[in-house]
Amino acid sequence: MGLLKSLFTNCANPQGTMGRAMLRFMNCCHAPLTNWGLDLIDFQDGWKMLDIGCGGGATLKRLLNRSENSKVYGIDISQESVEKARKFNAEWLDKRVYVTQGSAENLPYDNETFDLVTAVETVYFWPNLPDCFQEVRRVLKSGGLFAILVEVVDSNSKWTELCEGMTAYPPEQLKIILNEAGFIKTEIHRGKPSNATIIGVKP
Repeated sequence: MGLLKSLFTNCANPQGTMGRAMLRFMNCCHAPLTNWGLDLIDFQDGWKMLDIGCGGGATLKRLLNRSENSKVYGIDISQESVEKARKFNAEWLDKRVYVTQGSAENLPYDNETFDLVTAVETVYFWPNLPDCFQEVRRVLKSGGLFAILVEVVDSNSKWTELCEGMTAYPPEQLKIILNEAGFIKTEIHRGKPSNATIIGVKP
């Protein structure tokens, strides 16, 4: 149990050997959720996209493959994640893929930069959700999409005990926070076993 606890403590900010193991786990095990959630989006060629909490970089590659002539940006609070994501996308690094260390609270991008922002299994760890959602709204173009993909949707989930600093939000609560942050046409999509994708549009 101690080893498991040590591994999942690295969910929020992967570091060291356990952090690298967690990033490999994320790249593999988040695939079904990510592919299902991205299937809900009508991708267009030439999009500029941002994945917040990019982890090991697998989502960046999946985004790249869905939009020809696109550019994909990743940001993560963990330096370990940044290094892994860069290696995972080495073929397109600094050509179509750009990875930066940073936080959802203070995104280092200009206003109205992105057509799509994704957050896969990461909003659980964002420090101030309303402020972070405002930041996402700021960097989105008008008509741009913000897609939140989550598997843990029960605020009383055992995962919140196992993963340090984790808060689980029901999709309905995320929709409310998105709407309060100024997003419109917010939709909740549910998949099995407990997958949820919440998509909001910047007016």
